[in-house]
Order: sequence, then C-alpha cells, then structure tokens
Amino acid sequence: MILEVDNVELSFNNKTILNSVYFKAEQGKITSFIGKNGSGKSCLLEIIFGSLQPKYKLIRINKKPFLKPLHLYKNKVGFLPQHQISPNRLKIKSIFKLFGVSLNQFMIDFESFNKYRNSRINELSSGEIRILETYVILKSQMDIILLDEPFSYLAPIAVFKLKELIKEEKEKKIIILTDHQYREVLDISDTCYFLSQGGTKLISSEKDLQNQNYIS
Repeated sequence: MILEVDNVELSFNNKTILNSVYFKAEQGKITSFIGKNGSGKSCLLEIIFGSLQPKYKLIRINKKPFLKPLHLYKNKVGFLPQHQISPNRLKIKSIFKLFGVSLNQFMIDFESFNKYRNSRINELSSGEIRILETYVILKSQMDIILLDEPFSYLAPIAVFKLKELIKEEKEKKIIILTDHQYREVLDISDTCYFLSQGGTKLISSEKDLQNQNYIS
C-alpha cells in the first residue's frame, strides 16, 4: 500500500504554511517529519486525517484519489494528535474495547500498567496517558497511522518500547510521525523529511539537520 500526498497548499492570515508539498509513504516503511515550531508538521497530519482543509490537496492510495476526508472511510486512518483524546472519566478497559485492541497484551507489553486494569483515565499521569493512547492507535485495525509527537515527555524506556512497537506495526500499516526528539526520529525512520518555509527536504543524518539550522 502506498499513500501519496500531493500539491498541499495551506496558509493562515496570508502567511504560507505549506506550499506545493508532495511526499510518499509506504507500508513497511516509517515516514517522518522534523521541523521547527510553526513549520506545519501538525497541520500536515491533520490534512491527511481530514480534520483540516487546506486550499489545495490531493490524496491518493495505490494511485486511487480519495476526495473525502480519510477519517470518513472505515478502518482507513488513525490519528494521535498532541492533545489528549480520551475522556478523563472513561475506564481504561473501555478504550481498548472501543479500538478493538487487546488489554491483556498491553498489560504484558507495559507491565507497570497492571495496577490500572480497573482504573479510569484521570488516574494516570500525562505520560502514562500518552503511552496508552499511542498504543491503542498503533494497534488498531487502521491502514494508516499518524502520530504527532508520540515520544514527548516520556521516559527513555517507554520511548524504546514504543519504537519497537512502531517497527513491528509498520510491516502491515503505513506509519507517519513527527517529533522534536530528532535522534529517536532519525533512528526509527526509513524516510525523513525536514519541513521549512512551506516545503520539504529529505534528510538522513544530524549533519543534515545542522545544515538546516535545526540543531547546532
């Protein structure tokens, strides 16, 4: 399965955010975006998901155009935004049921959560909520997974475990992510783009990020 996002143009208050952006993401590969705040990373994911309407865009899957927002198609796309998506009073077991994901397997993969088996979301820390939400989105039956800063504010061991899960899931899904933890992003990515001044540039190393004045 191949996703192509083409001719994306987005502006706010006459300021260009994305300009004629094109990229391709494939099943079996992790595609990622790095860029400074305000470069349009989150906007691009929202455009793919269908919650943000740009001036122009063309989305194709296996060369077939999809004219409606992808989230309107069954099992087509799952999106982890930067903000919490789970209602605070919702029971944890209910989230797994809603997404059709195994709670028991999650408890095996993240043993520290066993004490929360019968808890509600508001009993977790913000980092624990991030782990849980990333997990259910990743493990859902969606064809395309969009992850906006999945590693933010997480302990190194949690980042390591999520990276391993992402690498497992890429074999059957298209995975697109963005995060400011550039070393983790570069380590896990098959294709990585730097977003700047409305366009994209392929990058492969920290040296490339230095050349873009992203790191010193």
